[in-house]
Amino acid sequence: MRNGDAVRTALDASLEVLTPHAGDHDWDRPAGPLEWSCHETAAHIAHDLLAYAGQVAARPRDRYLRFDLTVEPEADPAQVLTVVRAAGQLLATVLDAAPPELRAYHHGPCDPPGFAAMGVAETLLHTHDITRGLDLAWQPPADLCAFVLDRLFPDAPGGEAAEVLLWCTGRGELEGRPRRTSWNWRAARGEWPQE
Repeated sequence: MRNGDAVRTALDASLEVLTPHAGDHDWDRPAGPLEWSCHETAAHIAHDLLAYAGQVAARPRDRYLRFDLTVEPEADPAQVLTVVRAAGQLLATVLDAAPPELRAYHHGPCDPPGFAAMGVAETLLHTHDITRGLDLAWQPPADLCAFVLDRLFPDAPGGEAAEVLLWCTGRGELEGRPRRTSWNWRAARGEWPQE
């Protein structure tokens, strides 16, 4: 699977569960455990996917690019999800074109699989948050969760991949372990390539 394919698969899973409910639920409700509304959380997914695409395309070594995505507050949920699709497709396309040796800043040198895993994680985790806010039953796909855990949480405990990912990010319980109140993934790896 190419790095872009993982992002597309996560995007498809997200939009499959959220799109049918874009017009019949209150998207101003909080998204699960977050302070953001479901509407704001969907816009945040788009923001992060576009930010990752920018990093991979520009390859900065010392910081995130100084640009931001603004989703108009009056955009309805369906329109926001269209922005999510656009940002996700941009990230997937940039990842498909990225050579394996590429490194770009994410708190150090991060490779294309790292950016792919972060894009998948943001999409799955915040879709999970939104579905909680909309009272929809949904679990992130196990294969995508395993991809994220393998790349971003190498010290994750064993268990069912979706439950472990939700636990690693403070969103769920895991038998025999205290609930996490803080966490950080490890995307940066290796060294900067010689120029």
